[in-house]
Amino acid sequence: MTREYEGISTPERPDDWRIRSEGSDHLDWPSPLESNRGLADLHRKITGEDRSGSTSPKDEPGSRRDDIDLGSPRIVDHLLMRFAGEDFVGKEHLERYMRHKYRQNIRVSTLRVSLSVLPAFLNFLKDTGTSDLGELSRGDLAAFIEHEQDRGLKASTVNARMKVVKAFVRFLMEEGVVEDDVLSRRLTIRVADGLPRAITPEDLVRLYGVIEDVRDRAMVMILLRTGMRIGELLHTKVDDVLMEEGKILIHEAQKNRVGRVVYLSEDAVDALKAWMEKRAPQKEFLFYARGRAGMCYSTARNVFYRYLERAGLCHKGYSLHCLRHTFATELLNAGMRLECLQVLLGHHNLEMTRRYARLTDKTREEEYFKAMAVIEKEQRDDHCGLDRQLQEIFEEEELLDPHGEELPEQP
Repeated sequence: MTREYEGISTPERPDDWRIRSEGSDHLDWPSPLESNRGLADLHRKITGEDRSGSTSPKDEPGSRRDDIDLGSPRIVDHLLMRFAGEDFVGKEHLERYMRHKYRQNIRVSTLRVSLSVLPAFLNFLKDTGTSDLGELSRGDLAAFIEHEQDRGLKASTVNARMKVVKAFVRFLMEEGVVEDDVLSRRLTIRVADGLPRAITPEDLVRLYGVIEDVRDRAMVMILLRTGMRIGELLHTKVDDVLMEEGKILIHEAQKNRVGRVVYLSEDAVDALKAWMEKRAPQKEFLFYARGRAGMCYSTARNVFYRYLERAGLCHKGYSLHCLRHTFATELLNAGMRLECLQVLLGHHNLEMTRRYARLTDKTREEEYFKAMAVIEKEQRDDHCGLDRQLQEIFEEEELLDPHGEELPEQP
């Protein structure tokens, strides 16, 4: 059966997005009037060339379409262009902060996250009457938290956005822009510490039973048997797979940028071999969408959700990341030590891995049922003793009823 795989192409991008001020390394932001002349005029203003001189699109795996420019400072200029026409407080500090993060070799996806939060924060300060970041106070941060809560955001989302804001504020403190006491105390929202959501064995059977495509079967099986993050798998190249040794090399983890080795079980090897026989040999990345060099996250997510619909599991709230939770849960149930699982999952902190122990702590489970058996036995004995006492009372009443008097007590 032929399938049409979705993909996302990268937009055309000019060779140089920057306009430099004389004697300055910073971007000169076009005025709101200039930014309203339309995309074509803005492009010519910045690059000095027509759109016909721009570069051609490039295919790449995943949705991080700007990662190809990570080695060039112009990526910062490109990201900042989104806000060329906006007028919010502290714009020059935001630009310096973004260049500071770039010099720290921060991922482009992380830079994007910063630019999805910080302009909103700076606009909020402007709307509340702050005209200079030197006036920033702890009360402003608390007010921003309430503002985000009023928007209906989840507590975990608000905390994640505040993490970005506090990193920016710490940079401003180092620069001497704001006072050091702005972050003297914690500013977070209490978030429920829920259990990781693992897929039950019954649901796994139902899910895998509706996956017919060899590529998708291989993807799901590898995620389930290696515990890889979906982003790590989508960026895996064919050369990273050591089929004979049953290993996949993750040279740089998606989340913490730490390399590790994961292992392939027999059923994962079988599923991967079936895909290797079907895939185009010239493709560099292990998994790809039709007509693309790789596959983006949204494509993988949509494919997985379609299979959940076929299996009747949409109401369970499962996601691709649940396959990683299932991997960890099954290994702990099989007796693997937490320290070994920590390495396989690529966790920096053992406490992250310890969350799964709450699902699979056999010692706690055995102690509970052992103690409960003692309690139930004592309660049964107490009930039996009470039943015997009641039976004696009932027998005595039956004897008294015909005579209408009490029997003398035995000496």
